[in-house]
Amino acid sequence: MKLQLSEEARLWQLTARTYADEMLKPHEVEAELNAGVLPAALVKQQKTRAVEIGFSGMDVAKKYGGQQLSIEAQVAVWEQLGRTTNALSWCFAEPQSWMFEACNEQQIEKYILPLMRGEKHDCYAITEAGPGSDVSSLEATAHKTAGGYRLNGEKWFVTSANLAQFFWFQAGLPDEDDEALFFVDQGTPGIDVIASPTFSHSYAAHHPTYRFADVEIPAENRVGKPGDGMSYTKSWFRRERLMIAARCCGAAARLIEDATEFAQGRDVGGLPLSDKQIIQFMLADSVTELWAARLMTFDAAKAHDRGEDLKKLHHRCSMAKLYASEMANRVADRAVQIFGGRGYMRENVAERFYRELRVDRIWEGTSEIQRMIISRGLLKHGIDRM
Repeated sequence: MKLQLSEEARLWQLTARTYADEMLKPHEVEAELNAGVLPAALVKQQKTRAVEIGFSGMDVAKKYGGQQLSIEAQVAVWEQLGRTTNALSWCFAEPQSWMFEACNEQQIEKYILPLMRGEKHDCYAITEAGPGSDVSSLEATAHKTAGGYRLNGEKWFVTSANLAQFFWFQAGLPDEDDEALFFVDQGTPGIDVIASPTFSHSYAAHHPTYRFADVEIPAENRVGKPGDGMSYTKSWFRRERLMIAARCCGAAARLIEDATEFAQGRDVGGLPLSDKQIIQFMLADSVTELWAARLMTFDAAKAHDRGEDLKKLHHRCSMAKLYASEMANRVADRAVQIFGGRGYMRENVAERFYRELRVDRIWEGTSEIQRMIISRGLLKHGIDRM
C-alpha cells in the first residue's frame, strides 16, 4: 500500500516511523495503566528528541528556524505518529504557519517561537457548552477597556490546558460586531477551572472546563487585525481536520497489522484463525477502506501544496476527516472482534484505539458538521468545482 510520495515526504515518513516505534510505542501500556502519565524524565526525553528532529518546526518557515515542510510531508509524519496510542505523540507543541500570518513580531517572539523550541505549550479555548462545534455562535465576549480587553465566557474541552502556559481564547467583540482570538496567559486573575472530567481515553493531557470572569488582558494580546474575524480559526480547523485524518490512517494501519499478525498465529482447530473467511473479509474491508482514506488524505495535502482555492481545501479536509475518522472506528471495531477476549484488555492496542478513535468523529467539528460543510459546498459549487 505504498503511495507515490515526494522524496521529502518519504524521508520524513521514515523518520517519524522510527521515532514512533522507538520512543513512543514501547511505553503505551505503562501510560495506559497510569492515567496516561509517564515519568517526567521520559517525557522530557521524548519531547527533546522530537524537537531535535524538527517535528515542532514542521510548519514553520526557515527564516524562523523551522523546517518549512510541505503539507504532504507533514501528513506523512502525523500518519506515522498516529500509530501510537495514549496521545504520546502530543509531547511536543507544533506552531502552525497561520500563526506567523496572524501574529506580529512581538507576539511571535513571546508566544510562537517558544512553542517550536519546546519551551512552552499552548491550548485552545474555543468550544462552549451551547454552540459546541458551531464556532460562529460563541457566547464568550471581549469588551474593550482603557488598557485592552475584558474577557468573559465559559470554555469546555480545553485540550492540554493542564500542560499549557497560555490559551488561544476565541470571543465575540460586541463593540465591533466581529470575533477575534486572544492570547491569555495561564494564571491571569479571573480564570478558574470549574471541572476536569474523566474521559474514555487515558491521556496525560486533560480537557478541563474554564470560566473566564472579567479577565483583563492588554491590547497587544489580540491576534490579527480588526476584520480578520474567524479566518485564523478556520485555518486552524482546516489543518487540524487534515492531520486528524492522517493520524486515523496511521491508527488503522497499526490495527490491521496487529490483527493480521494475531490471526495468522492464532490456532483454531488446528488451523490459523486467518484461514476463516469471515476474518479474511474483516481484514479485506479494513485494508480497502484504509487505502481509500489514505488516497483522499494525501490528495488533500498535495492540493494544499499546489495552492488550490481555500474553499476547495476546506471541503477536502472535511471529507478527509469525515471518511478517515469513521473508517478508523470501523477498523478498530473489527480488530477488537478478531482479537476476541484479548481485544477487550486494556493492554491490547485494539482496546485502546477502540476508545481513543471515537473522539475523532467529534472534536474539531463533528461528523455531522463535516457533512454540512461538504453538502453546502456541493449545493453551491457542484461536484466538479468542489
